[in-house]
Amino acid sequence: MYNYRYNYYKPKMIRLYTFIILFLFSFSAKGQELYNLTQPASTLPKGALGVRLFNESYDEAGLIRKITILKVMYGITPKLSVILSGVATDYHSLYLPVDFILHNHSGKGPVVSANVPAVVPYPYIFAGTDLYAQYRFFASDGQNSHFRMAVYGEASDIRIASHLAEPELLTHNSGVGGGIITTYLKSHFAATLTVGGVLPFEYKGNSYDIYGGAYPVTFIYGNAVDYDLALGYLLFPKEYKNYKQTNINLYLEFLGKSYGAAKVTQQDGVVIYNIPNTIPILSAGNYVEINPGIQFIIRSTTRIDISVGFPLINFSYNHDYPLYYIGIQRYFFFKHKSSKSD
Repeated sequence: MYNYRYNYYKPKMIRLYTFIILFLFSFSAKGQELYNLTQPASTLPKGALGVRLFNESYDEAGLIRKITILKVMYGITPKLSVILSGVATDYHSLYLPVDFILHNHSGKGPVVSANVPAVVPYPYIFAGTDLYAQYRFFASDGQNSHFRMAVYGEASDIRIASHLAEPELLTHNSGVGGGIITTYLKSHFAATLTVGGVLPFEYKGNSYDIYGGAYPVTFIYGNAVDYDLALGYLLFPKEYKNYKQTNINLYLEFLGKSYGAAKVTQQDGVVIYNIPNTIPILSAGNYVEINPGIQFIIRSTTRIDISVGFPLINFSYNHDYPLYYIGIQRYFFFKHKSSKSD
């Protein structure tokens, strides 16, 4: 259905990928780990509060799709941080698309086909919430370097009706997930590897045909494995003189995912789709995206992130490309009385 995208973008982007990789690694091994799109293994300091407004958007044949996320982050202990997010989007509706599954009215059973017209505008609505917790269980700190590991867990309550097999907590699906994060920092260079899993919850609702008939549908999404590699370099300042200096960081983030096929049942539990590779948006898949980005940290408290995503290996059906990200974040540090229990 969308196969034109990979063949179109790959020839145009191969020179950009090569340039970005050579540019990043031409620096000496220095860096920064406050990535634009991924979490490092480090956690927020105890009592620190962060508020982030984040927007993701892309152009779908002239129609701008967007997701806006408000995140509130808090350091409960030096090793435990939590993030509560609220999500607004026009990626999907509260209901499945009209005539999502083409129905067979001859009485001989349903037709296995998905009918999802492109460029269908959806209302911009509040989609739901997401709770993320991260616990740092290992740290080895040296002079101008550290190695840290953390585990994370996530639970999303998203009320929109995604009609794609690929699950994505926070922005597309309700469900739970978790994994492990490893970060290595040496001077100005940092690298983070994240591996995790996603267990999406099923969606239950009606699919309406062109005649107005309502068909109760259960949509079971494929489980997924995420594998992300984030690289960061602190470009400026070369040496710190005071906290008022603006930091400029460069990033290259690779976001990958493998997921299973969807299963769709209708009315009394009759399976109407469970045949892999016949409908691309409902079939199993995998991909890796590349996301070059830049970040500005002002007076050590205000952060501005800008990134652009492109397909590197295959592509996601959840969005078109290029995928634009912009975020602004503010940190608040509160004084607290020390105690023997700290």
